[in-house]
Amino acid sequence: MRVSPRSPRRQRRALYNAPTAERRRRMTVPLSRELRRRFQRRNVPVRKGDTVRVLSGSYAGREERVAKISRRSYSVTLENVTLKTAEEKLTPLGLRPAHLVITRLNLADPWRRRSLRLREEDVTPEEKGEATEGEETPAAPPAAEATPAPEAAPPPKAKAPAAKSEGTTPAPRRRPPASPEGSA
Repeated sequence: MRVSPRSPRRQRRALYNAPTAERRRRMTVPLSRELRRRFQRRNVPVRKGDTVRVLSGSYAGREERVAKISRRSYSVTLENVTLKTAEEKLTPLGLRPAHLVITRLNLADPWRRRSLRLREEDVTPEEKGEATEGEETPAAPPAAEATPAPEAAPPPKAKAPAAKSEGTTPAPRRRPPASPEGSA
């Protein structure tokens, strides 16, 4: 049987075996309308620090910053977008780039500014990641304030499970008795 070059099997294999530069190009995210007008581009490869809006799923409409990019799994992890596991733990939820729109670019990297063909005077200090005049930069606290006050008690810790004594085995789990209806 002959397999066509556009068959799903070959497309999946191309995704799995793609080099990292190709994966970067595949992880492009469309820009919002305002950014399209400003940068004269339709989409840009997503980066850590960009602010994106989720288009579909249970988090649709939320705007969050990109916390992590995984080129291996073609997923983007956002801050404050988590999934509750069966053990009641919160784990980061990876989203596909196709479900996102970039609303604010991280222009701290000069290489990215050059690739977007931006002049230095067109970029605001806020976009570069620098502090503006109105904002105070977080300074180191004085030595007296660095130590907590003696009357402040630490938060209570969760109780640890009781330690098992050595040599004992847990009791086997027992099945509930079968109902008389199932035995007939």
